[in-house]
Amino acid sequence: MITSPAFAGKRYAVLGLARSGMATVEALLASGAEVTAWDRRPGPREELAGRATIADPLEIDLAGFDGVVLSPGVPLNTHPIAARARAAGVPLIGDIELFAQARASLPPHKVVGITGTNGKSTTTALIHHIVKTAGVPTTMGGNIGLPILGQDPLPEGGVYVLELSSYQIDLTYSLDCDVAVLLNITPDHLDRYRDFAAYRESKLRLFQLQADRRVGVIATPDAELIQKVLNTLPRPDVVAYPALASEILEHYLQASAPALQGPHNAQNIWAAMQVVEALGLPLAAFEAGVKSYPGLPHRMEIVAEHNGVLFVNDSKATNPASTAPALAAYPRVHWIVGGLPKGDDLDECAPHFGHVVAAYTIGEAGPHFADLLEAVMHVERCEMLCEATRRALAAAQPGEVILLSPACASFDQFRDYEMRGEAFRRIVSELTGNGAPAAWSAA
Repeated sequence: MITSPAFAGKRYAVLGLARSGMATVEALLASGAEVTAWDRRPGPREELAGRATIADPLEIDLAGFDGVVLSPGVPLNTHPIAARARAAGVPLIGDIELFAQARASLPPHKVVGITGTNGKSTTTALIHHIVKTAGVPTTMGGNIGLPILGQDPLPEGGVYVLELSSYQIDLTYSLDCDVAVLLNITPDHLDRYRDFAAYRESKLRLFQLQADRRVGVIATPDAELIQKVLNTLPRPDVVAYPALASEILEHYLQASAPALQGPHNAQNIWAAMQVVEALGLPLAAFEAGVKSYPGLPHRMEIVAEHNGVLFVNDSKATNPASTAPALAAYPRVHWIVGGLPKGDDLDECAPHFGHVVAAYTIGEAGPHFADLLEAVMHVERCEMLCEATRRALAAAQPGEVILLSPACASFDQFRDYEMRGEAFRRIVSELTGNGAPAAWSAA
């Protein structure tokens, strides 16, 4: 785990004892800090009994604490801990901020931070894979993989690659990324922010935390957003996405990268290329890493091929903006869409409706989405994922794709998007008797 003398003798309250919370408590205790820990579930409290003080931060005097460490899932705009900590003059921080404070005691290293509404996990995993391919010690954490404080420190010259949500950035004050990457910003999580502008400002703080002579990468074709970032941070070391980059990268790189199909992944590849250059790694390592990148579960994941029909699990697409690139990636799609909606329309998907052979609507959003889509495509009202997959398989022809890309959250029928994606895999396997991926081109 990552420990630091910066925490020795200090007092912290940790609220939320899931994976990152437990890793935080262990790192702080190992560093010589005094920890008060709390979770609504009795199991984690019992696990820490005798090593940490077990008490609810909402019911104790917070005066004198050096920080209240929150899980990113705690909503700062509604949870009473925010006002209570503010009244006591105690900062609200996250495990990423603790990592930032620990950096001075770690072997010399670099940090790459990646944020954006969509594509963070793919880009983080891709950059990590490329750096590892280059033979450089590296690990990834933040909003992906294992909690960063629970991982072993890298040796000198290592690269920490961090996926950072807006929630994590909100709890971070001193993370000076050597390279900061912004992929895109579209409306999301507006239940946590005053408005879209506030959500956007949360993302842009990642650049504002950087010192001079660091590198910022803006990997979006959104000219208005690029200009806003450049106006906010008029530094010469901000690299912006160039015109025509998507077309060039799609043709010359993605042909040999089966796990990185679609125009959105061209942006992810371009971002990775800029990071590789900023880190001083050879171009050969970049090319080898892109070609060998295996992809991530639930993100345009090829799960099977049956009688010439490809099954793609894109359960991670929980809003229309993240579904649109998946529709763009394949020319003939049987689209399984629906779940718990984050909005009232599918407008961001509309430019790619011509790729859809038929839509199969499921979940709470199913009836409304069917009403929206029936004017422009064939729609099957299915409600359940198993029925949608069965009907799609019955209709699909060789060369076509059955795509689970719901454009919705999963919580109406599934615990999370991972469980939804696992259910799709299982259904496909049961219907086809084939769960093995096959090589495939989206061209």
